[in-house]
Amino acid sequence: MPVDWFGYAYAATVAAGGIMGYAKAASIPSLGAGLAFGALLGYGAHLNSQDQPRPMLQLGTSLFLAGLMGARWNRSGKLMPAGVVCMISVVALVRNLVSYNRYLPLPTSSKGA
Repeated sequence: MPVDWFGYAYAATVAAGGIMGYAKAASIPSLGAGLAFGALLGYGAHLNSQDQPRPMLQLGTSLFLAGLMGARWNRSGKLMPAGVVCMISVVALVRNLVSYNRYLPLPTSSKGA
């Protein structure tokens, strides 16, 4: 499987956003969240780059960030940073669903014979 460059770039963008939030407003929660989510997304990109990709970590993190930042964007009405992170997260979510759909666990029915 090729390297998940998009996933690594997404992780770096989220981490850089946390660092920028700290530098601009001295927001320690922004720094912590940005670095934590960036690390999760980076590890998810690493998992997606394996011979047998495992996309669930990156999918779950992208879904959580899209929901959280989408709600913040809706509340504040500000495109930066919540709207941008929400949109990038939705793009990452869709991209991962399309790229790695055959590696996702499917629910099975356990009907008796």
